[in-house]
Order: sequence, then C-alpha cells, then structure tokens
Amino acid sequence: MELKGKKVLLRAVEEEDIEMLRVLTNDPEYESMIVGWAFPVSKKDQAEWFANIKNDLSRLRYTIVTEEDGPVGMIGLRDIDWKNGVASGLGMRIAKKEIRTRGLATDAWMTLMRYAFNELRLNRINGSALAYNKISLHVCEKVGFKVEGVQRQAVYKNGEYVDRVMLGCLRSDYEAVVAATNYWENDNG
Repeated sequence: MELKGKKVLLRAVEEEDIEMLRVLTNDPEYESMIVGWAFPVSKKDQAEWFANIKNDLSRLRYTIVTEEDGPVGMIGLRDIDWKNGVASGLGMRIAKKEIRTRGLATDAWMTLMRYAFNELRLNRINGSALAYNKISLHVCEKVGFKVEGVQRQAVYKNGEYVDRVMLGCLRSDYEAVVAATNYWENDNG
C-alpha cells in the first residue's frame, strides 16, 4: 500500500531503490549521526539484502518518493507489538543533501504516523537520537515525539561515548500536532 503525504509518497522498497539505499548506508555523514552503526555495504551485499527483505508483521519499510526527485530516502517501523500497540521507528533518512530543508522528513513522519495510528491502530512509537543530532531531535519534536529520558554515554561514535536521547510519540501527541497545525487540512487521505 502506498501512503500519500502532502510532499511525499511512501511506497514499498523496490529493486530500483537499492543503490540509493546502499549509498545512504555507506555515507559517513549519516553513520556519524545515527544511533546504530553499519559496516560498508557492497553492491552484491545490497542486492542480497533486497532479495531477503520483506515486510512482515513486525517490520515495515518504505521508500520516500517526491514528485520532483523520485526516490529520495527511507523510513519505517520495526518491532511492532500488536498486542500493546507499540512500534519503534526504523529510522528516517533523506539521501540528497540539497533537498533536506524542504520539510520532507516532517512530512514522511507525519504520513507514517497517520497510517500507524489511524490504520494500524498503534498507540505509541518509540524513537531515539544522538544528543548532538539537533536536526533529528528537532524533526522528532516537531511531529509530536517527547523526550522521555537520556541514556548517558550509551553510544560509541567518532572515538567517544555520547548520550542517546530516548523519545516517544503517543497517538494523542500526534493528534495534538495535527490539530495545532491543521496538518491534514484540505487532504483527502
């Protein structure tokens, strides 16, 4: 199923996306800004990953697409707990640096959360960000995530231990953002 936002379309990951995703994975700038870590990925490794991925009941992956630029990034949910209505953000990345200030990350999150809360009937999405990743923290707070704590020196990056900010967004937090901003006004989705 495709999810339509105001600026982006979220769709299943297709074979044509794998090179963009490989470039994102290998980008040292991104590596320095994310909580997790990755080894370098070859074209062969990326093709094998694609052959083995599938959306399952605990993980959803989407390619972020814009009308102007085509596929530009990725977003998703993982560890979906259907009984308790909780999932964790899989991460959100925009590949092209020159388009990162157009509100695409905000729209991708708002689109994914609309689906998660209104269609999947989830009640909570967990997230985290490195304390120095101010852009990610700003986007998360803008779409309704609340800071719920800090894990001190929890992640090793660039030769030092850094704090990991723990975030959570409840359905009610998302709904408050929608109401305050009229985010989906004039939208048929």
